[in-house]
Amino acid sequence: MKRAMVLAGLIGLAACQAPGPISIPGLTRSPASPEEALEAYYRTLPDNFFPRAPKGLPLPPADQPLTRVLVASCLNEEAAEAPALEEIAKEKADLFLMMGDNVYGDMDGKQVLSNQAELDELRESFRDLAARPDFQAVRAAHPMMVAWDDHDYGANDGGKNFPFRRLSERIHERFWGLEKQDVGAWPGTYYARTFGPEGKRTQIIMLDTRFFRTPLTRTDEYGAKGKERYVPSADVRQDMLGTDQWTWLENQLQQPADLRLIVSSVQVVATDGQGYESWSRLPLEQSRLYGLIGETGAKGVVFVSGDRHAAFLYRKEGVLDYPAYELTASSLNASFSDTTDEMDIAQIGAGYSPENFGAIDIDWETGTAALSIKADDGATVEETTVKFK
Repeated sequence: MKRAMVLAGLIGLAACQAPGPISIPGLTRSPASPEEALEAYYRTLPDNFFPRAPKGLPLPPADQPLTRVLVASCLNEEAAEAPALEEIAKEKADLFLMMGDNVYGDMDGKQVLSNQAELDELRESFRDLAARPDFQAVRAAHPMMVAWDDHDYGANDGGKNFPFRRLSERIHERFWGLEKQDVGAWPGTYYARTFGPEGKRTQIIMLDTRFFRTPLTRTDEYGAKGKERYVPSADVRQDMLGTDQWTWLENQLQQPADLRLIVSSVQVVATDGQGYESWSRLPLEQSRLYGLIGETGAKGVVFVSGDRHAAFLYRKEGVLDYPAYELTASSLNASFSDTTDEMDIAQIGAGYSPENFGAIDIDWETGTAALSIKADDGATVEETTVKFK
């Protein structure tokens, strides 16, 4: 009963409508903000409160050059089958990147949930994921790095205003075994790793496009082509990554690397083909990202993204000192349609809507990387080659 009363008060605080003083374990004074009150409460939660992924493989050694990286997003843990995930477990690769919507923890079936201060559905979704044989097979087959997106963040299209983001972060980091690594020491879920010797170094940068992101501007023409949900914002206060993550990213881009995979849960390069969440909805931030890459002299950048329930390849001139490429791979088992007529000015070929994953095959001798969209049986659907050296 006492725990329920605390939770009720915390939900009221988060909604800025608490009826009066609340006694929170671990906090000896009145909280300065609703988020501080929630944070104090979350620090009291026992270890068994958090779901855990099956034990995975260690990341490749720091001196091992990568030759193949698999990427994917959007896995509905409640769906019975995921042939694409089964295929990933069979494929040869040095590393597998799960890029967000790794579960759909903000809904039960089609019912969207909110005001769950303990994020019951999100935790249940991760437990369901951990129990899936296909996911267990992937964990046993490939080392993994992970990013999150809105549905495993806990709020559809959510950003920094999500009141339970501190607990969501804890759930993410504990499930994936990151809480004792560097990423567990700061707010947000961004981190980076570099693999390979000099001349064959691949840097993997996993961005967090949720924890710090300011609200998007809703469309004035719902469903219209290119304006389906959101329109570009002119607000100079817009922010995608937050001050600390921007500074961290600048430092990362100055680290030595030959090929850099920047993983963003939402699309980076796509501009006019869709009006859903993307960097183009915060155009000042999109320009800031391109500018930072130029200012740091970072070479070999390739963007990788998910989210879209369809797969795409992009090539855009004029935003970097070299062509900007992006591979969008989505989704593993949550396809919305069999076809898509979406076409962005930077798009290479047709999009692919059935279930899919992506592959990045690196040829160090030629200094090239093949970006591929793969059907759920592993067949190549679309492919393009990036010259990064």
